[in-house]
Amino acid sequence: MFLASWILGVAVILCCVSWFLLGRRRRRQGEPPLENGFLPYLGCALKFGANPLEFLKEKQKKHGHIFTCHVAGKYIHFLTDPFSYHALMRQGKHLDWKKFHFATSAKAFGHGSIDPEEGNTTENFHQTFIRTLQGNALDALIEAMMENLQYVMLQSRAPKLQSNTWVTEGLYTFCCQVMFESGFLTLFGKEFNSNNDKNLSSKQETERAHILNALENFKEFDKIFPALVAGLPIHLFKSAHSARERLGEALLHKNLLKRDNLSELVTLRMFLNDTLSTFDDMEKAKTHVAVLWASQANTIPATFWTLFYLLKSPEAMRAATKEVQSVLESAEESISLDGKNISLNRKQLDNMPILDSIIKEAMRLSSASMTFRVAKEDFTLHLENDFYNIRKDDVVALYPQLLHFDPEIYADPLTFKYDRFLNEKGEEKTDFYRNGRKLKHYYMPFGTGIAKCPGRLFAVHEIKQFLALIFSYFEIELVDGNVKCPSLDQSRAGLGILQPSNDIDFRYRLKCL
Repeated sequence: MFLASWILGVAVILCCVSWFLLGRRRRRQGEPPLENGFLPYLGCALKFGANPLEFLKEKQKKHGHIFTCHVAGKYIHFLTDPFSYHALMRQGKHLDWKKFHFATSAKAFGHGSIDPEEGNTTENFHQTFIRTLQGNALDALIEAMMENLQYVMLQSRAPKLQSNTWVTEGLYTFCCQVMFESGFLTLFGKEFNSNNDKNLSSKQETERAHILNALENFKEFDKIFPALVAGLPIHLFKSAHSARERLGEALLHKNLLKRDNLSELVTLRMFLNDTLSTFDDMEKAKTHVAVLWASQANTIPATFWTLFYLLKSPEAMRAATKEVQSVLESAEESISLDGKNISLNRKQLDNMPILDSIIKEAMRLSSASMTFRVAKEDFTLHLENDFYNIRKDDVVALYPQLLHFDPEIYADPLTFKYDRFLNEKGEEKTDFYRNGRKLKHYYMPFGTGIAKCPGRLFAVHEIKQFLALIFSYFEIELVDGNVKCPSLDQSRAGLGILQPSNDIDFRYRLKCL
């Protein structure tokens, strides 16, 4: 036994030494500075994963505005100079933004490749999302979300709400349940028909139970999503794998066809799945699981952070509440609990610069997205004052949190300032500077360029609607007014808005209207 262990240990050491001597990448002339790390395959992955922002700051200080890191088998060139970001956008001939996203989606959600070049489908997914999440289609989504938020807040949760009685709950839990249930109904419609149905109440309860069950499956799957993106197979996570399969079962086309008021996004995706793809029924359903995840995974924590910072800042809360009241008065919308819903359209929601600034500031403080491009071939990347050789299949990346926390751009960057994105006239501020030069790219939670999140407009409108309704119908406060801001869960760095490391208790009750 001892001999076998000794032989295995020696073999491992020899493999590591061999990799160190022969397998490590060597920097070629004209390439960016290289950080291989000391672990085979993983390279710098553990240090990067522990705290990406501090890791990249350290390498930026050491190497300058561009450097290469070996991370989990990939060689990633990080651009850290915001004046060079445009170089990434204009290299469409040499850099592919789809390859990484298509591969990640197939790996995480379990459907076949959605890259048209691989023959499973001819659908242009990006164009589908733009067509159904922007323009005229956005108006219908906003209208449906406004109705569903009020249903969830006032009817679905009615058993918890009694006059003058405070309800105590976790703030993240509350935001998660309200936004998931409302968003699910908005995209995937309702099982029940609300017109003259004697069993409506029973059907609504059944529907809510199904959606909350879907939420539990979503959370179980979402917990291991970073591991899936890193390349680990889902079969290592039995409960998460089962959760993903249950979500897929719920979103099979035969089940979606039983629902009323499906969104244009889901209706079109079902049609294109059936006519342009060779996917089987479960693969089609898993493309809808991807849509569900994309619609919730960042919106939920963004909603939490926005409301949390408002609760911690009385000045911000007063300004936001006043703005919402002004817009409601201008729209001649009265607030009551007699079943008449508040209605705010897209134009009215767009006329809320204070809420815009608050949401931007909350997302600036909590976002840790990454922008990826994969090199199609060996090429030379021309930056503002220099150029570097990039190898085929290498990844070029931006990490905007470096930008968002730069004190030259944002004074006191770790402090929430609700009016940071307002100019002296109380309108949207777009003038931000670094080294005395105006920045084109200064706020990037949704990515940039052609791969910018197509659902970003709907996400911001959802949060505005949520806040407007909270201000209108509820009194809210933190249980502990001195509670510290929870830290960011770094395990999700690179995926978008980071979740809080712990929940925060708050309480709410209906206003006496």
